[in-house]
Amino acid sequence: MADPGEQLSLVPRETGAAAPQTTAHVALDCLARVFGHHQFRPGQQAPIEALLEGRDALVVLPTGGGKSLCYQVPAVVQARRGAGTTVVVSPLIALMRDQVEALVAKGVRAAALNSHQDDAQRKRVLAQLDAGEVELLYVSPERATTTWFSARLARMQVAALAIDEAHCVSQWGHDFRPEYLRLGQLRKATDAPMVALTATATPTVREEMEVALGLRDPVRMIGAFSRPNLALSSYALRTDAERMATLTDALEHASLGARTGPGRAIVYCATRQKTQRVAKALRGKGVLANHYHAGRTKLARERAQRSFDAGKTRVLVATSAFGMGIDYDDVRLLVHFQMPGSLEAYYQEAGRAGRDGLPARCLLFHGAADVMTQRRLMQGSSSGSASHRARREQALDAMLDYAKGQQCRQRMLSDHFATAADAAPPCGICDVCTGTVRAAAPPKVAAPPPEVGTASRAEIRTQVVALMRLMPKPLGAMTIVRGLRGSRAKAVRAAKLHTLEPYGSLASHDEPTVAAVLAELRKDGTIVDRGRKYPTVWLADRPAPTRGGGRRAPTKAEPNAERRLAQDLENFRRRTARRLKWKPYMVFHRKVVTAVARARPRTIHELGLIAGLGAAKIERFGDEILALVADAG
Repeated sequence: MADPGEQLSLVPRETGAAAPQTTAHVALDCLARVFGHHQFRPGQQAPIEALLEGRDALVVLPTGGGKSLCYQVPAVVQARRGAGTTVVVSPLIALMRDQVEALVAKGVRAAALNSHQDDAQRKRVLAQLDAGEVELLYVSPERATTTWFSARLARMQVAALAIDEAHCVSQWGHDFRPEYLRLGQLRKATDAPMVALTATATPTVREEMEVALGLRDPVRMIGAFSRPNLALSSYALRTDAERMATLTDALEHASLGARTGPGRAIVYCATRQKTQRVAKALRGKGVLANHYHAGRTKLARERAQRSFDAGKTRVLVATSAFGMGIDYDDVRLLVHFQMPGSLEAYYQEAGRAGRDGLPARCLLFHGAADVMTQRRLMQGSSSGSASHRARREQALDAMLDYAKGQQCRQRMLSDHFATAADAAPPCGICDVCTGTVRAAAPPKVAAPPPEVGTASRAEIRTQVVALMRLMPKPLGAMTIVRGLRGSRAKAVRAAKLHTLEPYGSLASHDEPTVAAVLAELRKDGTIVDRGRKYPTVWLADRPAPTRGGGRRAPTKAEPNAERRLAQDLENFRRRTARRLKWKPYMVFHRKVVTAVARARPRTIHELGLIAGLGAAKIERFGDEILALVADAG
């Protein structure tokens, strides 16, 4: 880890301008200058202002909702006011490491104390702490509850205490950690305000958190539990063969079966053995897949995650060991190959999809065998009290009710976690709302063509013909359909359809609808069949392409400049991450790539308007980003 003190100088100080007066202005100024965001997400501002005003807070925001900023922003503000260090209790060493590295990259003086450090590293952090040079200190719950740490805490100037993944305090939760029950004793060592944060807590668990942690009249921020960009579906599938067929079909439709392309997929299994089998089966179908579980060696787990981080592996099959702290903004497909044991576990894992706010699919496979597997896992763990076992059975029943439910799935999740007053409206995109609930894998027999409205039919006919006028040679009908829908399948890219203007123009239409209109064009003679061994189609009024020096193939559309610049920025992001030994998102998120490619900023000032780039990132990488924009023309 680089010296945090070296990075702090990258953050510009106010010069000449009058300092903001209100708490809200101070927080927003810090959010923009340090973290590169120009407005708060829903639910962030109230707990940030509470901590800055010395009050406790309870924060329940959905996965990907920006919980970390709820304590990071006030931590930086308070430290630079001279109010001391914010201590963050975090349950995983890997999560601590990622958080610290990401903060240091932003110019924040962050550090961690954990069991993976040697004596020299620990002494260095303690020396920085004693000198008041640490703005955020990350510690594990095990270390936080030691007598040694409590004594040091009592001698420190503490700005705030942040308890991350605070649902771990609940004995009924899926992530119960006994050490969390002792975190309330930190209030005896310091009078600093405390914030408890989680993504998964029912009203009962929230009450437990407040009592166990000793929160004092906290500001409560309970966010909406619905994730409107996630299309949730449930499949009653008995056999692994049915599940594999549905999984591979979903990967193909999401263009995630190809070796390269945007997006990635996570497939969750309940057992280690199942992760290995599913990953092996996917590889047998040509899908680049790896597996991750706690039984693999540390080196094997790290290699699997690094490959997934870098996009070399686009599909990762994992147990819940691949859990807290997972932060990818482009998971387009998340599949539960086996049903988890609780809605809390399901919600947290499914919530790792679509963190960039773009559409993503979440598929849940379930059957009687999954219930047996979960009960076997319960018996294999520490049994606990009779009431504890009964509570776990209730959690499993709730999970099964959801899987078999015939109500809007977003609504069912909201009802489980929120109060009646916070009930969510129907989402309109889950399998229940769209009337596409399926009890088995999609049938292999051809379905009747869907009904298509007159306006939609005209639009689709126009785009099909437009693409076929630019194609250099005849292609298979489904390759054309997938190109029009923006697929990055191997056949689409091999035919260079992604370089043509109509590519992706029918993304809002489903595949059967486009295929049905294409079939109409064949029927009315607009399109003719060509080829014998490999059936292809061609426009009837276009001369047949000749081999060699005959008629020149139609001129292709100019390559999309925005897409080319985005690829250059993505290559820079990955190359820089490898050089600095960071994860790519620590350089900047993929949404920054998209924003820069669209806005094409020409000056540092214009670059500063891009959300997600703070002052430290612009100071460090701004010139190189602007050079890439200039090179793109």
